[in-house]
Amino acid sequence: MEFRGTTICAVRRNGKVCIGGDGQVTMGQHSIMKNNAVKVRKIYKDTVLSGFAGSVADAFSLTEKFENKLEENSGNLKKAAVALAQLWRSDKALRTLDALMLVADKDDILLISGNGEVIEPDEDYTAIGSGGNYAYAAATALYNNTELEAKDIVKKSLEIAGNICVYTNEHITVIEL
Repeated sequence: MEFRGTTICAVRRNGKVCIGGDGQVTMGQHSIMKNNAVKVRKIYKDTVLSGFAGSVADAFSLTEKFENKLEENSGNLKKAAVALAQLWRSDKALRTLDALMLVADKDDILLISGNGEVIEPDEDYTAIGSGGNYAYAAATALYNNTELEAKDIVKKSLEIAGNICVYTNEHITVIEL
């Protein structure tokens, strides 16, 4: 049985970058197993934010591998992301891992996927996961029509997604650099 279901949102504004996620872990498509999981954290000497959506065990494994790539690349976010994407796509065991990652530092926000993609969003915000489209739409509206700080946009976007997506709840964790 797969454990999944989450929404992650990242926003950069006024020299700050924030990432946040809801706390729901869903088993299969019908059962909520946990309401207060934390799926975002600071890594690499508290200079990088990471968040994941997808299979929990797979995401933990990928986060650990990403931290190793940050160490190997002296904290260079883009190089570490490309190295992880290459490893993820080429390694026979890793290729089956089912998750997406959002990572950010003071300069960049990146989405990393198992298809070998490292995507830098066009905007200073993005979202992934089951409620990602809802959070992204909310972040777009809030970013372009308010003066809210990054952490407030992340929190409000996740709250909106939690009101729409059954795989997203309102137990929200937001961290900031």
